[in-house]
Amino acid sequence: MPGPGAAPAPVPRPAPRPTSGRRRCAAALAVAAVCSSMLIAPELAAARAEPSPSQAVPRLDWSPCKPGSPYDCATARVPLDHAAPAGRTIDLAVIRRTAGDPAKRLGTLFVNPGGPGGPGTVQVPQNYDSFPKDLRDRFDIVSWDPRGIGNSTAVNCFDSPEEARAWGASKPSGFPVGEKERTTWIDAYEDLGRRCETRDPDLLRHVSTTDTAQDLDLLRRAVGEPQLNYLGVSYGTILGATYANLFPDKVRAMVLDSNIDPLAWTNNASTSEPRTTTLLRMGSDRTAAASLNEFLDLCGSATTAHCAFSAGSPQATRDKFDQLMGRLREHPVGPWTYANTVADAVSSLYIVRPGWTDLAARLQELWEGRAPKPAQYPPPPPVANPNPYLGEEQAGAVWCGDSPNPRDPAVYHGLEEDSAKRAGDAGRYWTWSGEPCATWPARAANRYEGPWNKPTANPVLVIGTTYDPSTPHSDAQAMAEELADARLLTNNGFGHTALFNNNSTCISTYESRYFIDGTLPPPGTTCQPDRLPFS
Repeated sequence: MPGPGAAPAPVPRPAPRPTSGRRRCAAALAVAAVCSSMLIAPELAAARAEPSPSQAVPRLDWSPCKPGSPYDCATARVPLDHAAPAGRTIDLAVIRRTAGDPAKRLGTLFVNPGGPGGPGTVQVPQNYDSFPKDLRDRFDIVSWDPRGIGNSTAVNCFDSPEEARAWGASKPSGFPVGEKERTTWIDAYEDLGRRCETRDPDLLRHVSTTDTAQDLDLLRRAVGEPQLNYLGVSYGTILGATYANLFPDKVRAMVLDSNIDPLAWTNNASTSEPRTTTLLRMGSDRTAAASLNEFLDLCGSATTAHCAFSAGSPQATRDKFDQLMGRLREHPVGPWTYANTVADAVSSLYIVRPGWTDLAARLQELWEGRAPKPAQYPPPPPVANPNPYLGEEQAGAVWCGDSPNPRDPAVYHGLEEDSAKRAGDAGRYWTWSGEPCATWPARAANRYEGPWNKPTANPVLVIGTTYDPSTPHSDAQAMAEELADARLLTNNGFGHTALFNNNSTCISTYESRYFIDGTLPPPGTTCQPDRLPFS
């Protein structure tokens, strides 16, 4: 399932997996949320915050992730259920890059790279150079694979990689088109839910955002920080907002980049059946459509030397894209079906360089009737296991257990058509990204549903990008309004997350200044990109 932070497959993940291309197709479940209508979930108690005094702080025994690596690795052992610290424990894989200028070191900066399902032990090293130099010099940068994900104690619903691949191949790629594919899709995710329910049902109920926020506070204590410095992107914003309201006195500095509206995430804490999906409540369909249109307009304003898909003008390039989609519906080019191409287009809008240029080249190849060559990905980072299993069920366990989505698979086709009327092809993609949650077998035992306005020890800096294909700027506005003390910084640019696009000196400067001495940008500040796409 793609989530705000994912790539081509069906599920939304807020936060990109910028350079981890291996899993471009493991997104479908990450975007939905909620349990199967066939299952009865236990009554949920209010989210529990402060760990009990008897709860042990994990010990982090740091050592190089591999010989010669600049990264240190450790394992933190934490309770499966924070309300029962003497019970079962699970492992969290943790990674650290120490401050580049030890003499000026200010402390530890924790980073969540999004998802849900983003493995911090891989994605943070992959994208380390995207962090502003002042932050790299003055903070130890620490990340971790959240519970249920990657190199930590992970959700895995298959007996072998071959079985997982066979399941992935059994369903439509991108999203279903037509009644037959819709049935196949729904059956495949219902089958995934059954597999997961039989493997480790206790783990499925304890991978919530609240559980991870409590893990984060234990990690803060483990590194000896009296208060938290935190940078969360995409899904990491709802994790940060949850932490800020569970532990408001522990916030030293917190940046939330490419936000999920907390009220959209929780469906306003309503107890009634949700009428639409998390991603549609967020507005992911509309913002993806706007971003795609901007991509086509800027491409059409450039020459083919700068944008291969250009038809010489914005309108002609939009028309060309629509014609290509119509052709692919009738005549796929090898594995490049209409749905697969739409999914690829939306996810390729996340990272402007090289994503937009590469997308334009692929679209032009398809226009000419040629199947694009497989993408080339960067070498793995110098960590012990750069390729952990990241099946869709990992993101799905978080998203579907935490955030309410309709539990009747039959309603999704109607939601798709409604979304397509306002958002075109992108609406179809984002609607079906949430459907895997309809038949997910577990609900989180520990969920935080608000309030979101508990006064924090220090103000929070919220960053929103105007043309973000996953998390709209309006969600950043909502986050800034709903938190008790927050300042909105607008990135008048493109792509998913200002951090991983790393294309605004203005944003980096304000972000660094805030983390170093707490200085906020003036109210209403808008930053411009250093370079426009296709320039």
